[in-house]
Amino acid sequence: MIPTDFSSPATLLPGQSWRVALDAGTSLMVLEGRVRVVSPPSWFGEAPFTVKNDYLEGEVYVAERGGWIEVEALAPSRVCGLPQPAPRGALQPSPVARVLRLLLA
Repeated sequence: MIPTDFSSPATLLPGQSWRVALDAGTSLMVLEGRVRVVSPPSWFGEAPFTVKNDYLEGEVYVAERGGWIEVEALAPSRVCGLPQPAPRGALQPSPVARVLRLLLA
């Protein structure tokens, strides 16, 4: 069984694949081996398409947008998730919030 908890590495044998839903900005790092990552489906006009990229040991895939991806092992591999940085906007109030606070105080 392959874990969906990103704190522990997922081990894949050649030909094995792992499908997982990721949020935009989530990163996966290849600790060992070689994998192919199939991006979430996109639309070009009326035709759906996916992008496939190969990643080697030490390389990182960053999800540009959320959705389901497929990680396929091309060699014995280990993949783990990297923690996302805290959103910068959450630390400081927006200018609109500051103006409203000043007006209502």
